[in-house]
Amino acid sequence: MNKLFASLITLFAFAGLQAQSLESPHLIVQLTIDQLRTDYLDAFSSLYGENGFKRLWREAMVIRNLQFGYKDRDRASSVATIFTGATPSLHGIVGESWYDVSTMHPVYCVDDPAYMGTSTSKCSSPVRLLASTVTDELKIFTQHKSKIYAVSPFRDAAVLSAGHAADAAFWIDEESGKWCGTTYYGVMPYWAGDYNNTKSIDNRISNIIWGPYYNNIERYKYLPTWNTVGFKHRFGDAKTDKYAKYLTSPYINDEVNSFTNVLLANTQMGKDDVPDMLCLTYYAGNYEHQSKNTLELQDAYVRLDASVASLLSMLEKQVGLKNVLLLITSTGYVDGEEADMPSFRIPQGEFNMKHCSALLNMYLMALYGNGQYVEGYYGNQLFLNHKLIELKKLDMETVQDKAVAFLVQFTGVDEAYSSHELMTGAWSPQLEKMRKGYCRLRSGDLFVTVLPGWSVVDEQHRINKVVRNGYIPAPLIILGGGYKPAIINTPVNVDCVAPTIASCLHIRAPNASKAAPLQNIQ
Repeated sequence: MNKLFASLITLFAFAGLQAQSLESPHLIVQLTIDQLRTDYLDAFSSLYGENGFKRLWREAMVIRNLQFGYKDRDRASSVATIFTGATPSLHGIVGESWYDVSTMHPVYCVDDPAYMGTSTSKCSSPVRLLASTVTDELKIFTQHKSKIYAVSPFRDAAVLSAGHAADAAFWIDEESGKWCGTTYYGVMPYWAGDYNNTKSIDNRISNIIWGPYYNNIERYKYLPTWNTVGFKHRFGDAKTDKYAKYLTSPYINDEVNSFTNVLLANTQMGKDDVPDMLCLTYYAGNYEHQSKNTLELQDAYVRLDASVASLLSMLEKQVGLKNVLLLITSTGYVDGEEADMPSFRIPQGEFNMKHCSALLNMYLMALYGNGQYVEGYYGNQLFLNHKLIELKKLDMETVQDKAVAFLVQFTGVDEAYSSHELMTGAWSPQLEKMRKGYCRLRSGDLFVTVLPGWSVVDEQHRINKVVRNGYIPAPLIILGGGYKPAIINTPVNVDCVAPTIASCLHIRAPNASKAAPLQNIQ
C-alpha cells in the first residue's frame, strides 16, 4: 500500500510538472536593436532610469556576449540569422544588397516587383529568404491561428523578421514618413491607415527637435565630448532626407512604441491561449551612421533606455508581463567607421575594387587570351565570367587559384579566397567564418580582405568600408519563459535565438536551424 501511495504521488507530481512545462507564453516579443553594444549599455548605465535596462539586469537572464559566427554581416543578414537560426550560407540573405550576375546589377534583399507596396512605392516580399523563420513555424503549428506582426523603422528588418507567413510587416517610408507595408501580406489594416492620417511622423516632424535629454551636459561623462553647449537637430528644417535622418535618431524607437501600442489594442494579440508573436526593431547606432558626436551617442542610449521602459510598461498594461516572453537581441555593431585622421599617423590606405578588377582581368588575359574574365564586382567580391571560361574550356578551379595567387600580391590585401576553397577547403576558424557568410547562389567567385585600418572602396556601388577587427560585444536578454535572472559572460552564438523561441513554444525549430535551444545557464 505504501509503495502504491508513493507511486501515485510520483505520478501526480510528474503530471503536474509536465502540464507546467507545456504551458506556452501568450505573446512572444522579439525586440531586435540595430547596432546595440553591451559595452555601451554598461558604460552609460549611470544615466538610466530604474525601469528600463536596470530592471532587465535585475529580472532577466542577460547574456553579455552574443556572437555572430560569419564575416561581413549587416542588419539584413543579422535579422535573417536571428529569425532562421541559420547563417547566410543557408538562409541566403548575404547582405542588404548583393550583385545579381543574371542582370549584372545589385539587388535589394526584399525587393519583389510581384507585390505592390501599400502607402509606399517600394515593392517587397520575403521571397529571397531561403529558409523558414520561427514565425513561419509558429503559423504552421497553429494552422494560421497565431497572429504575427513585424514593426520596424526599416524595410529589410520588417519583412525578414515577419517571414513568409506573417499577418503583416510594417516599416516607415523614407519619402513620406508614413507607416507602410506590402500586398504580399494583404491589405493595410484600417487602424494603420487611421494612424497614418492622424499620428504619423509627417504630421509632427516640423515640431520635433532632438537635444540632450539632460540639461546638465556634465552628466554625459563616459566618453570625452569636447562639447559644452549640447546639440540640436531640427528634422523639419532638413531640405532632403529628413525622414531618413529621423530614422537614425533615438526618437524612432518611441515611434515604434506608439505604432505598436495601437497594433496591440486593435489586434488583441496575447489575449487568448493561442500564442502570438510580435517582431520589433529599434535603432541604437550613430546619428546618420556617423560616429562624430559622442554626446549624441550617450544621449541616444539614455533615450533608448526610456523607450525600453515604455515598452515594458505597455506590455504589462496590454497583455501582462507574466504572459510574455521577451527577447532582446542586437544586429551586432557594424555602423560606418571613418578612417583615422592622417595626423595620428596610423597606417591606412584604400583598396579600390575598380582598379583591382581591371588589373585582375589584364592578368587573366595574359594567361588565357583576350576576353572579359572579370564580369563584375561588389564590395569586396569579384565575379568571374563563367560562360567565357567554359567557352575557352578552362578549368574554373585553376582560374580561381591563379586569381587568388595574383590578388594576395596587392598592397593592402590581408587574405584572398575563392568560392571553391570556401566550399571544399580544409577547416580553419577564419575559413569557417567566411564559409558561413558565403551563399553559392548569391556570393562572388573571389573574396578580398584588406588589412586593419584600410578601406575597401567600391565607388560604383557607393561602398566605402573601413576594416576594424576588434571584438565588440552584443547582448541577448531573455525575460520570462522560465529563464532565471542571471548575468552571463559565457559567449553564446546568435543562431540559438530562433530554436530557443521554438523550444519555449514547444514547436519545431526553423528548417535550416542546427543549434540547440538555450538553457538556463548557471
